[in-house]
Amino acid sequence: MGSVLAKVFGTKQERNLKKLYPIVNKINSLEKKFSKLGDKALREKTDEFRGRIKRGETLDDILPEAFAVVRETAKRTIGLRHHDVQLIGGIVLHRGAIAEMANGEGKTLVATLAAYLNALEGKGVHVVTVNDYLARRDREWMGPVYEFLGLSVGVLQNGMGPAERRKAYQCDITYGTNNEFGFDYLRDNMAHRVEDQVQRGFHYAIVDEIDSILIDEARTPLIISGPAEESTEIYYVIDRLVRRLKKGRDYEVDEKDHTVALTEEGVGKVEKLLGIGNIYQDPRGWQLVHHVHQAIRAHELYQRDRDYLVKDGEVVIIDEFTGRLMPGRRWSDGLHQAIEAKEGVPIKSENQTLATITLQNYFRMYKKLSGMTGTAATEAEEFLKIYGLEVVVIPTHKPCRREELEDKIYQTEKAKFKAVVEKVEELYKKERPVLVGTRSVEKSEKLSRMLREKGIPHTVLNAKYHEKEAQIVAQAGQKRAVTIATNMAGRGTDIKLGEGVEKLGGLFVIGTERHESRRIDNQLRGRAGRQGAPGAAQFYVSLEDELMRLFGSERISALMARLKIPEDQSIEHPWITKALERAQQKVERRNFEIRKQLLEFDDVMNQQRQIIYSERQKVLEKKNVKEEIWEMIQDTVDSIVSSYTNEKIRPEEWDFAGLAKKIRNTFAVDVYPEDLKGLYKRDEIREKIIKVVKEAYQKREEELGEEMMRELERMVFLHTIDSRWKDHLYAMDSLREGIGLRGYGQRDPIVEYKREAYAMFEDLIERIKEEVSELIFKVQISREPVQERYHPKPSPALVGTRVKDSNKIGKKKKVGRNDPCPCGSGKKYKYCCGRYK
Repeated sequence: MGSVLAKVFGTKQERNLKKLYPIVNKINSLEKKFSKLGDKALREKTDEFRGRIKRGETLDDILPEAFAVVRETAKRTIGLRHHDVQLIGGIVLHRGAIAEMANGEGKTLVATLAAYLNALEGKGVHVVTVNDYLARRDREWMGPVYEFLGLSVGVLQNGMGPAERRKAYQCDITYGTNNEFGFDYLRDNMAHRVEDQVQRGFHYAIVDEIDSILIDEARTPLIISGPAEESTEIYYVIDRLVRRLKKGRDYEVDEKDHTVALTEEGVGKVEKLLGIGNIYQDPRGWQLVHHVHQAIRAHELYQRDRDYLVKDGEVVIIDEFTGRLMPGRRWSDGLHQAIEAKEGVPIKSENQTLATITLQNYFRMYKKLSGMTGTAATEAEEFLKIYGLEVVVIPTHKPCRREELEDKIYQTEKAKFKAVVEKVEELYKKERPVLVGTRSVEKSEKLSRMLREKGIPHTVLNAKYHEKEAQIVAQAGQKRAVTIATNMAGRGTDIKLGEGVEKLGGLFVIGTERHESRRIDNQLRGRAGRQGAPGAAQFYVSLEDELMRLFGSERISALMARLKIPEDQSIEHPWITKALERAQQKVERRNFEIRKQLLEFDDVMNQQRQIIYSERQKVLEKKNVKEEIWEMIQDTVDSIVSSYTNEKIRPEEWDFAGLAKKIRNTFAVDVYPEDLKGLYKRDEIREKIIKVVKEAYQKREEELGEEMMRELERMVFLHTIDSRWKDHLYAMDSLREGIGLRGYGQRDPIVEYKREAYAMFEDLIERIKEEVSELIFKVQISREPVQERYHPKPSPALVGTRVKDSNKIGKKKKVGRNDPCPCGSGKKYKYCCGRYK
């Protein structure tokens, strides 16, 4: 029925596009008029548009003229003219939707239309890219268009200082990566002065490769962290322990869900090796089990040269979607340290979260959000449900001539790679350029060795050679060019065909494995047949590939066995290709559910984050927070009085001694039980205490002076919020870690998480109030230069030591009370660290 209606009325996409053509016609009708304007008159259009906006016209009212002005300016400054389909893309972006445009259709140029129009409001436009190179390239390439029209353009780059960043954000249009924008937001909410903040609000963002940033990166939160206090020695200890365990007997691995679990026998072995009676009753037991699980995951689920590289003594993550190195990024929850222990490189301390936000919640803060990509239609449901963004598929400027061949399926990986090499050799002899896509560094190097044995010259583009990316890609479309690439070659790069290549059929793309996401496969296919050029794409798949092995090979394997197909013979059939796509859809649905659940958890944190950051910003911006501080002091007094004066018992039985002591300890004021005698109503007691505290507060202000007191109030307020928020994040991480176990008790983990998180947040607010109230009276102002503290050096025997391998890995020598203290101070243990035991 749906297909019949679509034939009569057209699809939803076709109806949406039909509504945009009258606007495109209006823009085209202005082209001749604006082409006659001189440079000065064209430039003055910006001031005219701004004036009209101030007088009440909307951006939609001036859109046709603004787009016509940008088109004419682009022709004059960078020699490019926007095609009609690019104008449609610009309208879609302005309306806060996603424009799906095929690779090579000029998305970078499309962004200038919506960016210019929305920048006229003077509130800033952010153009978000996937890496620093593209941000810098796009700013330099498109900058002349904006600058000709009187707009300022900035770019954010890794390593910039606060002053440079602030200047970039003050520009009308700012280019940068999602990480730069997100981390600046977090840093701004850790600043102690308004002058140290760099951003100026979230007006409008255009996200290039939006599926990469909002889908692929969605599960990776942005985290600013500081070092935790735990020793790294435990990771080496656990790594040696895990090497003694046996898969299948001591632990089980679920590759689909990426999880591991100790068996009963494995738990017993771990307890024996650690010298612990019952690991689940030991105070640190759960933490040790967590370390063991992470070490098993490091050995079983994370592969060198696929998931990470070891470079200059460091474990560097490889992005599974782009194939690029991600220096500076670390897996959380002790996993990165477990991999460092596995590889025998120096372990960096596990960090404690100071500030965090997911990209999902960061981009949802923008008043208007839009994006561009070559592959969004497969995730249209997720974009609509989570971000409220509609996907509009923009037609190509020229018809696509790419030939998409059926997948070739082999029984083994060995047979598959042999067939790939034979195909490359065949194409090389015909002088046709070939791009071979692999999923990992390891596979790209394996294929490279096989081609070398055949004497076929080629270049390799993977995370190890990312510095040469632009140079390698520039040559990939020449005659006889053979390029082996990981997913790096899929995005943001343009392979231009050399002379005579079109006659040979254009670029031939070979995929050596299906990715779990159809979008990544489509990105690779899209390297061929760009801008109406000829090309071809084909995938070679084996039943041993990860996707097939985990999600879809049983039926195909049974079919090949029944037909007695030889190992080195492939099968090609539309049914097989559909089976592969069904396997991919299964994984995509599963990943969507994971991202949706992540968002449900993070929404709880997001609400709390917004409240804390909003209050913090008020403190930063106000010169005088005395009123807020005094309100906190009164709330703290109320809370203390209520806890010591239970109205269900007689006033004579109230704990006046405990109440007076608590007030003395909190506010450093002289209040004793006898001062409260004869007061049998809560309000009377409260008023009495408030009066004493207020006098002490006024006295403190007289001692310090009004200016110093106001500064003290602000600094105490900010310090307490930051300190308590950090502890709250740690507690929330711990809650999140264990909440899944509630499912075994027939409780919904999300509901439980929300309930407990709410209680923890209420407690956080109370603790902030109490601590601020206390510190205001107790903090001492030092007017002398700060003396550097003496830090005793640890004894050489303790530096870089490793616990020796033994059956009792966890045992340490006991320090006697009269022994020298292990901290290296030179004192006896009982007079040093032993005092705190």
